[in-house]
Amino acid sequence: MNSNPFSIVAHSHLRWDFVWQRPQQIFSRLAARHPVLFVEEPMPGEAAPHLRISEPHPGVFRAIPYLPAGGTHDEGSAEVLALTRRALATDPLLANRFTNIVQWFYSPMCAPTMLGNLDEVAVVYDCMDELANFRFAPPDIRAREQLLLRRADVVFAGGLSLHEAKSREHPNAHFFGCGVDVEHFSQARSPHTAVPPALERLPQPVLGYFGVIDERLDYELIAVLAKAYSQGSIVMAGPVAKVDPAELPKHPNIHWLGQQPYSALPALVKGFDVCLMPFALNEATRYINPTKTLEYLAAGKPVVSTAIADVARNFADVVHVAQDYEGFILGVMSALATPDETRIARGIERANRSTWDSTVAAMRGHLLDAVHGRLALAAA
Repeated sequence: MNSNPFSIVAHSHLRWDFVWQRPQQIFSRLAARHPVLFVEEPMPGEAAPHLRISEPHPGVFRAIPYLPAGGTHDEGSAEVLALTRRALATDPLLANRFTNIVQWFYSPMCAPTMLGNLDEVAVVYDCMDELANFRFAPPDIRAREQLLLRRADVVFAGGLSLHEAKSREHPNAHFFGCGVDVEHFSQARSPHTAVPPALERLPQPVLGYFGVIDERLDYELIAVLAKAYSQGSIVMAGPVAKVDPAELPKHPNIHWLGQQPYSALPALVKGFDVCLMPFALNEATRYINPTKTLEYLAAGKPVVSTAIADVARNFADVVHVAQDYEGFILGVMSALATPDETRIARGIERANRSTWDSTVAAMRGHLLDAVHGRLALAAA
């Protein structure tokens, strides 16, 4: 029998090789003690259903389901369940590793099919976003989330506002905001880290953002900022999702760099004079707690953000939070003219107290409680 107290089968709407964020940070750490099978949403268009399994990180096994096109979401989930059960029993990378399975959900969409069908010893819902508020959200996602909340043993929420909402629906909900890999992002403060040449050649100042380019950004604000700093450069680094690239602002001093590897981010952010969080204030951003806040702070950079609720509540002492476009421009202007070294030092201290290592250790404690509680009940 597996000597680990549990193993994890995770269901994610995000790809493992997408932007390195909450799921990757958590599972890359948990995998040191608990094998993780990271099951992604299906890729349609294949003639014969199959799973492509790899090990992108030690102890993390990535499973990409390939299914024929067509069929309902639940039919696809049923096929993924059958493929997953078969792989857990027979695949050479997985067999004999996964006992005392914890099912861990990032999206509730497959929950009606998966719950109860992997002999799981606990169910986790790690709610990192209010997905129902996102563009192109399935109409029945809320109903599926209600089912998942009823069946979950423990709920983690990635933002304080999100935790307040979910704790009204689940008695064992815990707030675990974003952490930060301090060692990684503090490289931006090292004299040995070189700014990428392409960034170094840009006209100064460089105002930068890294992250997903999607419906959560305020593109009018980005355009206004580009006009205000027409002699400088606006750098937007990240993959484009759910927005038409043709509709992005096309000012000559806005540079859309596309997705960057996680390893390249410290050098990239070292080249930013000011770090930007130009989020729109809409339903999609109502509950967000951006991962990049602490990453920017660990890099030792001034940060200017729009008035995202969790940023205003949690980081107003270390981030300039602007209430409107004019305030955003003034915040950038102030950060460039007279960087607040005291605020930057407080930001570094805040990052040092908010590591992913400590966050994941605390989450694991709640998970062990849930597993042991279930196993004790089963034994009784």
